[in-house]
Amino acid sequence: MKKDKSASFKQSTLLPWVELRVANQSSACYEAHSHDEFSFGIIQQGSANYKNRQSTHAIGKGDVVTINPADVHSCNPNIGTWSYSMLFVDTLKMGDVQRDVLQSDAHDYTPFIHDFERNPDIQQRFSALFEALKSDASVLHAQVCFYDFIEGILGKQQQDSLRVMMSQPPLVRIRERLLDDIEHTHQLDELAQEAGMSRYQLLRAFKHQFGLPPHAYLMDEKIKRAKIMLKSGDDISDVALKLGFSDQAHFQRQFKKKLAVTPKFYQSHFVIK
Repeated sequence: MKKDKSASFKQSTLLPWVELRVANQSSACYEAHSHDEFSFGIIQQGSANYKNRQSTHAIGKGDVVTINPADVHSCNPNIGTWSYSMLFVDTLKMGDVQRDVLQSDAHDYTPFIHDFERNPDIQQRFSALFEALKSDASVLHAQVCFYDFIEGILGKQQQDSLRVMMSQPPLVRIRERLLDDIEHTHQLDELAQEAGMSRYQLLRAFKHQFGLPPHAYLMDEKIKRAKIMLKSGDDISDVALKLGFSDQAHFQRQFKKKLAVTPKFYQSHFVIK
């Protein structure tokens, strides 16, 4: 897999719970993965094949992709290169803003209904928000633009019904076991027995519910935790060890598959060593 040399990362100094990512004429491809944060961004050049959960879309210049926490997705250029700007927003902070906008007492966040938007108003609001964060000029301006973007998204969604997914308790229990013991080498037989399913039933049901089979889901979670540890300045070899990778080379291969950059390159945008 090609390293995405076009990519740059930045933690917002105005809204520190927002991370910016820019790719300029990128040809890098990504495996299916997910994020703990909300992620959304605009395509500035080129076209791509965008998969989010069970749906596939052809997207291009001006489209705004909207991805919920834990949505398994991939987005790769069709021909040549493409350019885009993305924001990754802490889920709890997003929930706070949404409750303000909706004047709601709900304790959870409101998910995006659509996988992407082509509404010109949404496009303009996102572009204004990204520029405000990129410029580092005014906290107040960035806050106003953020609320303006969320207001635009939620206002459009009020005409649509929210999708509700009911989790199957056995599968939730299996997922919690994987996440609670992330460095452990789990066996399919043990997981299937705990879920009260056959091995095949578990694999199919788990993938249907969470978007990835257990092993891939666990690897995806490891990479998400690795990003947090790297941004905190943890040594790459220590990250690999703590997350249960066989060695540092294995960790670097898996990290690059998901982000198209090496752990060292990713960490260099947040930590000076």
